[in-house]
Amino acid sequence: MKPKEWVKNLRVYEPGRPIEEVARELGFDDIDAIVKVASNENELGPSPMAIEAMQKSLAEMHRYPDGGAFYLKQKLAEKLDVAPEQLLFGCGSNELIVFLGHVFLESGTNLIMGAEAFSVYFLVAAMYQAETIRVPMPEHVHDLDAMLRAITPETRLVAVCNPNNPTGTMVSPEAMDRFIEQLPDHVIAIIDEAYFELMPEEQKPDVLKHIRAGRKNVIALRTFSKAYGLAGLRIGYAVGHPELIGLLNKVRQPFNVSTMAQIAALAALDDTAHLAQTRAMVEQGIRFFEEELAAIGVKTVPTGANFILAETGRGREIFQELQKRQVIVRPVDPYGLPNHVRISIGTPAQNRKVMDALKEILA
Repeated sequence: MKPKEWVKNLRVYEPGRPIEEVARELGFDDIDAIVKVASNENELGPSPMAIEAMQKSLAEMHRYPDGGAFYLKQKLAEKLDVAPEQLLFGCGSNELIVFLGHVFLESGTNLIMGAEAFSVYFLVAAMYQAETIRVPMPEHVHDLDAMLRAITPETRLVAVCNPNNPTGTMVSPEAMDRFIEQLPDHVIAIIDEAYFELMPEEQKPDVLKHIRAGRKNVIALRTFSKAYGLAGLRIGYAVGHPELIGLLNKVRQPFNVSTMAQIAALAALDDTAHLAQTRAMVEQGIRFFEEELAAIGVKTVPTGANFILAETGRGREIFQELQKRQVIVRPVDPYGLPNHVRISIGTPAQNRKVMDALKEILA
């Protein structure tokens, strides 16, 4: 084999560990006893309406997907008050980030991101041999003014994950508006809103108003993986100017989003009860962890997502010890946070098991 030399140096993304893998490694027979709160999944499961729609569609899985996601695009466009041609669907929002890299990045260009932000931005930049400029994040929050100052003539993309993964922190609506208004024309702002549906209403920036007003260099990314509970189907979407969406469509494979994913997402959009239950579960879980962790002297970072970042000390060691107690969390040392773990919000019973295990270890 003679791969391209630069490919050898690419870093592989470290996902949350599957329950089955941990069970095999540690010899656990009862997989159901393992609590996985590592990947920010919705522990209520998929929308019941989505499950019903998928079950009804099983006999049609011999057909190729609708490459343009016509019905889903129409419904979502109406919901978001945008034109259908302003939407693009992907295999999760990750694929959409790859599309952006494919179109805009190459050797000699750069991408700007927060130093503690979602690592896929860095990985995509490396994939297209572009430089990554990491901007420090005071108090684990994106410094949008510093990100603007970091822009160079070679900058093509600047990524703002809001709420940020893995810290959970948010930028204010006012700060987001100022950032977008000051953005140079040669730079595309990727506003990654994977947790948008779970944010406190008063803290949600309205990025789409800038897109509706005709801004060509702003794109919002959202997903059905988190609040809608469809992570296993891998479906996300981008909202942007038709010209920008048209460019991304040029590098999209014809059938990148499966029929099942489209059917589930279409039904999930109507399941307002499931979304409300998810929000209530997350809000309750965040309060639980904030209070319980504070009681044992563990600091947490304010969050607008469905996870909480806890400063436990010895993050990788805590992660390993929790696995022995049938709990899977996420170590975040790859993000420069070796003393923290990220805990996804689960059901009340799951949250209690995590806390009991943490108390036992930290005692």
